[in-house]
Amino acid sequence: MAQKTYADAGTALEGLLFDGMTIAAGGFGLCGIPENLITAIRDSGVKDLTVYSNNAGVDEFGLGLLLQTKQVKKMVSSYVGENAEFMRQYLSGELELEFNPQGTLAERMRAGGAGIPGFYTKTGVGTQVAEGKELKEFDGETYVLERGIVADLAIVKAWKGDQHGNLIYRKTARNFNPLAATCGKVTVAEVEEMLPVGSLDPDNIHTPSVYVQRVLKGEHEKRIEQRTLREA
Repeated sequence: MAQKTYADAGTALEGLLFDGMTIAAGGFGLCGIPENLITAIRDSGVKDLTVYSNNAGVDEFGLGLLLQTKQVKKMVSSYVGENAEFMRQYLSGELELEFNPQGTLAERMRAGGAGIPGFYTKTGVGTQVAEGKELKEFDGETYVLERGIVADLAIVKAWKGDQHGNLIYRKTARNFNPLAATCGKVTVAEVEEMLPVGSLDPDNIHTPSVYVQRVLKGEHEKRIEQRTLREA
């Protein structure tokens, strides 16, 4: 078994980053995001990135860090409403944006990871989402062709992992992570807790180690995206 564990995010990404690459990132808002790996990507200075992620983080955290430094050329996302810098760059023409319905984006990642180059879905037919894409009729209904995603790099965050890269996600933090983990040519995972091989119940593993090439234990801030308080 090849050595998969790395001391930190920077060393885990060594030799993987290059200008113009595509990155699939797990997470939903600020839940389950690979924050250590995102920071290391920022610090590397790599640029002209195309990032596949449900959303773009917030100002000054998550993928928002890469927007601040203008390292992202294009975002392929479902929702970007929490990031003012994203809005500014998009409206000024500095940033390309491809909106995908949330389920479509998830299935595009899953399909790419499963070796499926494309699939047909009814979602988006008759809207801007379908513009320029192939349409096909099945049983009297119109469907739009969507392409599977295969990214140069996938970055994910898990709750527990072992030294071979078997991963378990925790509750809502599972979100896009298992899908993103499958669709990278190389997948790097950061975990909250690193365990010896054999510690995880095989029936509880969400991402098998065959999908993960590198794994590290990270320190996580776990910010709350929108804190809502009420008087007692």
